Amino acid sequence: MSEETRSEGTRAEDTHSATYAQLAAVGPYGVHPGHALITMVEPHPGHEYAYNRWYEDDHYYAGAMAMPWMFSGRRWVATRDLQLLRYPEKSAIAQPVAAGCYLSTYWITEGRYADHMRWTVGINKRLNRDARVYHDRTHVFTAFQDHEATVYRDGATGPRDFHALDHPYAGLVLQVIDAESAEGRAELLEWLRGRYLPKRLAGSPAAMVTVFRPTPLPGDRMTYVKQVEGVDVRLTLLWFLEADPRDCWEPHFAGLGEAVQEVHLGRVELVAPFIPTAPGTDRYVDELR
Repeated sequence: MSEETRSEGTRAEDTHSATYAQLAAVGPYGVHPGHALITMVEPHPGHEYAYNRWYEDDHYYAGAMAMPWMFSGRRWVATRDLQLLRYPEKSAIAQPVAAGCYLSTYWITEGRYADHMRWTVGINKRLNRDARVYHDRTHVFTAFQDHEATVYRDGATGPRDFHALDHPYAGLVLQVIDAESAEGRAELLEWLRGRYLPKRLAGSPAAMVTVFRPTPLPGDRMTYVKQVEGVDVRLTLLWFLEADPRDCWEPHFAGLGEAVQEVHLGRVELVAPFIPTAPGTDRYVDELR
């Protein structure tokens, strides 16, 4: 390499480093999870181990946590017995309703959605070009989402929502509700936040519920991820549990859809329990089918 070529490379590197310093000095940098990536994926039959190893060893980091403004993440798994607890049988989210045995959840700093999205589209194109994307999988429910509310069981006591993906919760319940109309989503949200969730959380094993609304994926997204449906009417709820969902399902979560239908504010399209994965391991992979 000539001295001239080496100097050009050094100058380019210095320019890139300077850009990072400039970016750090501007814009929001709080800890509130203003946005989330919630992605439920089904590895194709026979690819469970390979998919898990790829996600654990590469994609969780290179395709998520190493990106700017994505500050917290956790993977969850639904073993076969957990899959069989899901409802409703006819779901607008998962067909069949048991599809999607892995769930990944990530928090993104409030106000940094556009910045993060530009990076994630670019890095995933690069990963795909470099053969670092595992294609034997189906995205059942993948969406970036904006935070709407967090409701706590114990008020100011206990972990906050920005702790939720790092705190050792024993389980998670994913609930997706579609309002009757785009105009009705605000009413549904207010009812959930002000009346239903505080009452449902009281005395339950769920410490908090975070509520999000999905946003459309950019037009230049990767083609293997389908465009988000229901962006005008949908709400996504994450229930963070201090107990294994199998130990508390019937009394606390088997009837989550009934109250919404009784007040005629929407339809529950999915209620799905998960437990956390054991990072770096293949634990639970042999319990998926």
